[in-house]
Amino acid sequence: MDNGEVRKPRNWFESLNYAIEGVIYAFKTQRHIRYHYVIAAAALFLSLFLELPMVEFVLFVMSVLILLFAEMMNTAVEEAVNLLEEKYHVRAKNAKDVSAGAVLIASVGVAIMVYMIFTKYIFDPMSIALREARMLSGHIAIISLLLVLIAVVVFKALYGKGTPLHGGMPSGHSAVAFSLFTSISLLTLNPLVVILSFALAAMVSHSRLLGGIHTRLEIFLGGLLGFGLTLLVFRIFFMTLK
Repeated sequence: MDNGEVRKPRNWFESLNYAIEGVIYAFKTQRHIRYHYVIAAAALFLSLFLELPMVEFVLFVMSVLILLFAEMMNTAVEEAVNLLEEKYHVRAKNAKDVSAGAVLIASVGVAIMVYMIFTKYIFDPMSIALREARMLSGHIAIISLLLVLIAVVVFKALYGKGTPLHGGMPSGHSAVAFSLFTSISLLTLNPLVVILSFALAAMVSHSRLLGGIHTRLEIFLGGLLGFGLTLLVFRIFFMTLK
């Protein structure tokens, strides 16, 4: 009868096999670990594309490995605590909180490392591109926003669901938020402002989902409408200046 017991590894090969099984188990059962693996793979690919110097590449790889190590230890602590304490206990909670805090600290370290290494490769080209777009007039942003609002009203009238300010296809809040994000991106000279404005637009859109006002599809299409239409207006205006 299987009571959950397993035998100890008899040699280094079996120990290695158990270690790999642990990595696979954590990947299959922990959603955050899967996210970190995907992000790490994308970041490593980007580092090769940017041809990072060896020192920066090694530092970046080590920071990613430390983050994954912290996630694995967090999973191990949670499994051990669940085995020893099935019911809620404040010490069990403290153990899990401390292990999760270790992951948070490692994540902050990786974020700092990524910022220090990649900003010079990403922000400088973004600054040049945004500086070239500065020639566009600011009033185009207002025109784009009005066109987006008109488009939202038209689509909601066609679909006949929701009200102009609540529900329906597409999400008007997402459309407006991403229209403003696009305008800010094309008019500002600061890449950090672009990132922050995108985060704000994403939070506005996400709030509509959390409130149960819109579906994911309605929010996605609203954001796409705001982004695409605004970008199209700026593009047309840019072409007329040539």
